[in-house]
Amino acid sequence: MEKKYGKPTRDAYGETIVEIGKANPNVVVLDADLSKSTKSYAFSQVFPERFLNVGIQEANLVGVASGLASCGKIPFISSFASFLVCKGFDQFRMGVAFSELNVKVVGSHGGITVGEDGASQMSIEDVALMTSLPGFVVMVPSDEVETRALVLEAVHYPAPVYIRTGRPKAPIIHKAATPFKIGKGVRMREGKDLTIIANGFLVFEALCAAEKLAEDDGIQASVIDMHTVKPLDAELILEEAKKTGHVVVAEEHQIWGGLGSAVATLLARKHPCKVGFVAIQDTYAESGQPEELLEKYNLTSPYIVKTAKKILGR
Repeated sequence: MEKKYGKPTRDAYGETIVEIGKANPNVVVLDADLSKSTKSYAFSQVFPERFLNVGIQEANLVGVASGLASCGKIPFISSFASFLVCKGFDQFRMGVAFSELNVKVVGSHGGITVGEDGASQMSIEDVALMTSLPGFVVMVPSDEVETRALVLEAVHYPAPVYIRTGRPKAPIIHKAATPFKIGKGVRMREGKDLTIIANGFLVFEALCAAEKLAEDDGIQASVIDMHTVKPLDAELILEEAKKTGHVVVAEEHQIWGGLGSAVATLLARKHPCKVGFVAIQDTYAESGQPEELLEKYNLTSPYIVKTAKKILGR
């Protein structure tokens, strides 16, 4: 599959939040001294009176956002996902989730494709942590098109939302006319033998894997972009599992507690079948170029192909 790069998903967030700000005066944006990296800086230039930099104090960032949400504002807060989720988790738990406040959270520089910055800034546990919070929506968009659509959806969604964005340019896989809805996966390819469920950067890898399986082995694989991890699109997953009987889940996240865990839990309860997993295998990653890291930690299309053949017994 030809790789045509678009913008990083963090850039798509920055552009979209300005658009939202023009339409909704109740939207406010907050950052923890990383706005030029998270791309919320664009909002600060257009609406300086509705932008707040709290400094390098992510827990306080969540607390301030909770206060604003309790007063009727719609705060969008951003920082590096590893800092924001890990340092602000207690505030997310009590200040946002328990209080059921309408805070929108954007964790930038998600996964190991942060690259050279190393393990301290690579969020490999953010999805697990945020899905554990009652009431939170958790999403991992795959390209700039999907990011824009989901950010626009988030502002109208009456619940706390977490969106993971990335640092590097993301391959374009969606069309602007594609309908996106929170909690509804997108079927990218039809197949009868196998279902590959992925999100983020690994949706492109899943599509490449599906092409390779078809060309080399005649294996017809469905590909599902499961951008929303919570609430999970149970209807679509069960439809696919009943049709193909074999599922591979691929994600740029720790194998524990991410998309794979969510899909496996659903299938164990509703329709047990053969399931394989492509994810970070209980380890932290080293520093390196994004594509090199995806390869080193077995997150590219050849590993999806290998996992698919294993569960198919090929």
